[in-house]
Amino acid sequence: MSRTRSRTFAVDQACAAAVDLARAAAEEIARPGEVGEHLGFESEAERLVTHYFACLDRAYRGWRWAITVTRASRARNVTVSETVLLPGAGALLPPAWVPWSERLLPGDLGVGDLLPTSDDDDRLAPGFTETDDDSDHQMIFEYGLGRARVLSAIGRDRAVHRWHAGDSGPHTPLAHAAPAQCSTCGFYWPLAGALRLGFGVCANEYAPDDGKVVAADHGCGAHSEAAVVTPAGVEQAVPILDDLGYDLMEEGTPAVGSVEEEVSEPLGHS
Repeated sequence: MSRTRSRTFAVDQACAAAVDLARAAAEEIARPGEVGEHLGFESEAERLVTHYFACLDRAYRGWRWAITVTRASRARNVTVSETVLLPGAGALLPPAWVPWSERLLPGDLGVGDLLPTSDDDDRLAPGFTETDDDSDHQMIFEYGLGRARVLSAIGRDRAVHRWHAGDSGPHTPLAHAAPAQCSTCGFYWPLAGALRLGFGVCANEYAPDDGKVVAADHGCGAHSEAAVVTPAGVEQAVPILDDLGYDLMEEGTPAVGSVEEEVSEPLGHS
C-alpha cells in the first residue's frame, strides 16, 4: 500500500528571522492598530516562509495576517512575496456558496431570466421523437410527440405532492368551508394523462384559483352548484326580523303599506 506524504522543507533561517520585515508589510495593508502579536511561521518551500500575525480588527476575529517572505539562491536579502488575510481556527466565515439555480425559489424568475435544466435532471425523461401506426396513441398524447424530454415519474410525483399539499389542495381553510369538491364543479377542467383523476384547472373567473391547477378534492365558495349544495351540518338560513329597531318619520307621512296608501278615495261619499 502506497502512502502519500506531504513534502517537508528545511526552514530557511534568514526568512524565519525576518519577523520585522513581515510585520512592516502587514502594517502597510492593514489599518493602524490591526496587526497583533506574531503567531509563528511555516516553511512553504525552499527559502520560502510565511509569518502569521494576529488580526485585531473586531470584524475579523479569529483571522490572521499571512506574510510570505523569500530570498533568491545565494542571496542574503529577504523580500516580501505575498501579503494576505486568512481565516484561522474559530474564524467567522460566510456560509458555503450555493449555485444560483439551487437558491432559486418559486416566483423568483422574472422577465428575461433563464433557468437552464441540467442533462441529468431526474424530473425529466427522454421523450418520443418517432412513431408509427402501431404506437400507443394515449402514451404519445401524454408524453408529447417531438419533445426532447418530458416529465418523468419522479417529476410527476413531486408535482403531485407539491400541489396536493399547497394552497390549492384539500387541507386548506378555503377547501374545508367549500360547499363541495372541485371534482363536482362545472368549472373544473381535468388534466390529461396520468394526473387526470387527481388534478384539474379552475376555469371560474370569480374563483380565487382561476387559471390554476387545483386538486380534485379542493374546493371554494364559487362552486357551480353552490346555490343548491350546502355543507353538511349547516342549516338553511332563515329570515331574521328586527322588532327592536325603528325609523323616524315626519309627521303626516303615511307609513308604507298603510290604509291611506291603499285607498285612493274616501269611502261612503258620492
